Amino acid sequence: MLPLYPPIHENRHFFLAVDEIHTLYVEECGNPNGVPIVFLHGGPGSGCETWHRQFFDPTRYRIILFDQRGCGRSTPHASLENNTTWDLVSDMELIRESLGLDEWAIFGGSWGSTLALAYAQQYPARVSGMVLRGIFLCRQRDIAWFYQQGQGIERIYPDYWQDYLAPIPLNERDNMLAAYYRRLTGENEIARMQAAKAWSVWEGRTANLQPKESVVAHFSDPYTAMSVARIEAHYFINDGFFEPDQLLRDAHRIAHLPGSIIHGRYDMICPLEQATALHNVWQNADFHIIPNCGHAASETPIQQALVDATDALLDKLA
Repeated sequence: MLPLYPPIHENRHFFLAVDEIHTLYVEECGNPNGVPIVFLHGGPGSGCETWHRQFFDPTRYRIILFDQRGCGRSTPHASLENNTTWDLVSDMELIRESLGLDEWAIFGGSWGSTLALAYAQQYPARVSGMVLRGIFLCRQRDIAWFYQQGQGIERIYPDYWQDYLAPIPLNERDNMLAAYYRRLTGENEIARMQAAKAWSVWEGRTANLQPKESVVAHFSDPYTAMSVARIEAHYFINDGFFEPDQLLRDAHRIAHLPGSIIHGRYDMICPLEQATALHNVWQNADFHIIPNCGHAASETPIQQALVDATDALLDKLA
């Protein structure tokens, strides 16, 4: 038995201009009269895929997906202008209002969990519940763990780490994030593309406990790699546009919300400590540590846990 619901087609899609620069792709599928739930993709900068619709019972959920600023089918591609966490939070409000919804549930993984927490803490009255996976709190130490030598991850993936280091000269490796950011925002198109691919492939290779060819291929695609690398570097060099420990500090605003936290025990991109820290301040959420899994939502046991969680949320909301 496959863990996901069967593939479905969209009911409709539209493009929403959110400012003078950015236009977002938004789609709906499932039951138009069902419980509204919005899917928040990762990255930031990766965009939605058709299989993301399959985490939800299409007979009971009104499923809303959108590509965040600068990625997927939203335009302009890989743009960093007017692109911050709080711009995305405002975009979510515009989408909710344009759909005529009083409230909606939120489903987010990795960076999507970060954005979900930021939105819910800003607009708790507009959120009915949440299902979050691969928790990323976007603290300086969480960013440094994955991108800076000396934090430990290079000991786990020494072969992949060498490929991640390759575009950066030795004399700049004391601050890999800054070195990558300079190249990803520079005028040299070849250096920009080389950096984007190395950055994005590093993420794709480490997302699953056992590397998955389809995931690496997705992150290797030049179009995806450019938006993932540029937007992630832009966000992370600015600490996600958060104050220190903001998402944990303000978790009291969502303490009443029902939901689930799903996290792979061997998540190397966002270590389990982050999910534990969130559950300590959001104890109304169910907490599921998934054995023998890494970070990605493409791992079968994580998919099963997420589908179970979205089904359980319907019962809680009823």
